[in-house]
Amino acid sequence: MTESARPQATQGTSDGTHSAKGAGASCKHCTSCGRRIAPRKRWRYRFSEVRYCSKACHRRGVRPLDVRLEDAILALLDRRRRDASICPSEAVRTIAGEDAWLVLMEPARRAARRLVYKGQVEIVQGGRVVDPSDFRGPIRIRVRR
Repeated sequence: MTESARPQATQGTSDGTHSAKGAGASCKHCTSCGRRIAPRKRWRYRFSEVRYCSKACHRRGVRPLDVRLEDAILALLDRRRRDASICPSEAVRTIAGEDAWLVLMEPARRAARRLVYKGQVEIVQGGRVVDPSDFRGPIRIRVRR
């Protein structure tokens, strides 16, 4: 893969927005799901006020369960070696047990995305860090290096 074909890495700013290296426009991340929010024409004059990527995320918000999932992810990573990773299902099982883990997988993935944008963890697939807004399939979570 050539240097120009690689995806641009993002850098965080003090106000919680991220911008691609070399790009002039900054982007924001949804408070609920952690995905990137692309500017829309209708938000032109109030983009700084936008907090959610969709009406569903606005309705959902960040619930106490979401905060518990974030805490469970961080607690599991604290108990592991620095270079170890966890599956989101491990965090779900510590909270909900073996029976309800499948229902809470998407909330666990949202919690992992929020932790990425807080700068605490990385999401990896096959040992490579992936963009939290675009990944598909099974993931692992590790402490940010």
